[in-house]
Amino acid sequence: MPSKCVQVGVGAWLAVALSLPAVASADTPEPAEIAGHAIRLDAAGRLLPWTAWTTALDRELKFYAECPLDHGFPLFVTETFLDGDWTPDPARRDTLPSTQNGMGIISYLKLYAARGRRDEAYLRTARAMGDFLLDAALTPDEGKYPRFPRSTGTRGQFPLAADSGSESDRPYEIEPDKGGIAGFALVRLFETSGDRRYLEEALHTARVLAATEDAGDSTHSPWPFRADFRSGEARGAISGNMSYVLRLYDVLLKHGYNEFAQPRASLWRWIKRHQIPSAAKDGALFAQFFEDHDSPTNRNAWAPLSLARYLLERRGALDPEWRKDAGTLIEFVRRTFTHVEAGVRVCHEQDEDREAWGGVNSTYGAVLAIYAQAIHSAALASEARQALNFTLYSIGEDGRPRDLAKHQGPGGWQEDAHTDVLHNYLDALRVYPEWGRAPKN
Repeated sequence: MPSKCVQVGVGAWLAVALSLPAVASADTPEPAEIAGHAIRLDAAGRLLPWTAWTTALDRELKFYAECPLDHGFPLFVTETFLDGDWTPDPARRDTLPSTQNGMGIISYLKLYAARGRRDEAYLRTARAMGDFLLDAALTPDEGKYPRFPRSTGTRGQFPLAADSGSESDRPYEIEPDKGGIAGFALVRLFETSGDRRYLEEALHTARVLAATEDAGDSTHSPWPFRADFRSGEARGAISGNMSYVLRLYDVLLKHGYNEFAQPRASLWRWIKRHQIPSAAKDGALFAQFFEDHDSPTNRNAWAPLSLARYLLERRGALDPEWRKDAGTLIEFVRRTFTHVEAGVRVCHEQDEDREAWGGVNSTYGAVLAIYAQAIHSAALASEARQALNFTLYSIGEDGRPRDLAKHQGPGGWQEDAHTDVLHNYLDALRVYPEWGRAPKN
């Protein structure tokens, strides 16, 4: 039986649920389709997947296995904006090397492990992403952030030019938190492949982060959101995504690199003392994550969800108050960044973008599923499953996914279509394997 404190947490969740609309308003007609698939409901009116999760994901993986190459890399490694026929969007020259490929490495390594390490093609894809980061997506070996993973770039450059920053980055800017994503992914790639090049770059990235880390306070995170890699000039006092730097420090400590004990302790102290309590109030310390926005107060859902996921994975080894803290983070996201589409509560990205993009909505579903399993909440599990079912509708019959269910055709942002989506279904299936089976009305 769950403890009393867990029962109280579930009760608070149910109170929040009752305070939010569960369905669309009566004057809003319910859609008959999501992303071209006829909507399927069970007898209780809950959204069913259009086909079995495993069927849809296998089709998507087959489609991505056939991706054309560019400079020896699959196009979805080097390009961010692709249509459903692998054609780059001529109007978009911007790319997202670290988030797109860092989360892609994590996705493909989880897939490789989940399928018994038998299909080397998944490991080859993860290595292609890692090789691209090492060979083509680092800053020059100079300045305050030398040989540091690029947050944004310009397509068609091999390697990226020193001034290749794009989206809302200025030409020479990097985002320190994206180094945490890339560095953590590279350590995981080393652990699976044995190739020390990945570990060496991750170590270097972590050392650059440790050398530039600040203590942080109630209005500043330990790193700025953006910095000029040459001078270190900062832009944006708050960077909401701190959990992947914490992951990077932790995994390197596990490998015996004790030099990261102090910077890790300082970072965790800021997260515990300032950032998590912020989620219980206005969530101001979860501003700024997405590369195409630079409003300093623009809060997002991705960062608190990613921190909650790490608390749930490590539990008492990371935070004795993991139940309360994870609940605080998830509840902040639910009250701030969710809305109803097609009768399903889905999650949007940020204050400035209220669309349920594939990456953030699948992240919401996965983290909520892990939390629901941890506290034994059938109600939250049902909500998580329906959110993930919603994003699954974006996968076409032929396996070509859309980045946003509302879009008319497949393709778009590759992390929202694929690389930051796949790992979320794998995490949900780890705690609820029965969700992968064919749906029943």
